[in-house]
Amino acid sequence: MKLSGRLGLGLAFLMVLLFVVFYRQLSAQAPLSVQKRLIALKCSAPRSVGKEVSYVMVHYCSDALENPTKPYNVDKIASVFERYGVSAHYLVDREGVVYNLVEESRTAYHAGKGKLPFAPYHENSLNSISIGIELMGIGTREEMKLLNIGSQYDKIAKENIGFTEKQYQSLRLLLNDIQKRHPKVLNDRKHIVGHDEYAPSRRPDPGKLFDWKKIGL
Repeated sequence: MKLSGRLGLGLAFLMVLLFVVFYRQLSAQAPLSVQKRLIALKCSAPRSVGKEVSYVMVHYCSDALENPTKPYNVDKIASVFERYGVSAHYLVDREGVVYNLVEESRTAYHAGKGKLPFAPYHENSLNSISIGIELMGIGTREEMKLLNIGSQYDKIAKENIGFTEKQYQSLRLLLNDIQKRHPKVLNDRKHIVGHDEYAPSRRPDPGKLFDWKKIGL
């Protein structure tokens, strides 16, 4: 066999191998699956007419204050939201399971007081034009002090601090899904923001341990 023929066969084999690897990677990533876990209506309100969703805000949450050794129970976190009358549209657990807590047609109480660090600032008014996503996660020791978690931090297992790869994968899929329904949510850091950017004096999330690059931002 001529050398050129061998090279051709080698290139063809390499292309097939690359395709198989790529296909397996795509297959390994499960499609987005959202479970309904709606919380009490008192934690949200009907979205005002003419208020188009233009932003997504990323948060983290846990039950670490009351249960530092088991901080990621969905029902307990939901009960904390209901106790304080707050909410988010979605909650992503450590395994990447997405829970729908509030319908997108409603305004969730997740942003609160604050303003964006760039115009338009939407001071104290971001809830009505945004979707809130909570990731089950815990930040750095300094960040958690802002949430009144002091000595309890030492009881938190290292694997429960930060975020998981499955959460990043699900968050990417969820953002893509949201953007299909709300085209004003552009895929950039001026439309997908953190709570710590909007209210830095009182909220540390998603914080220093969150890797924006893992969701393409």
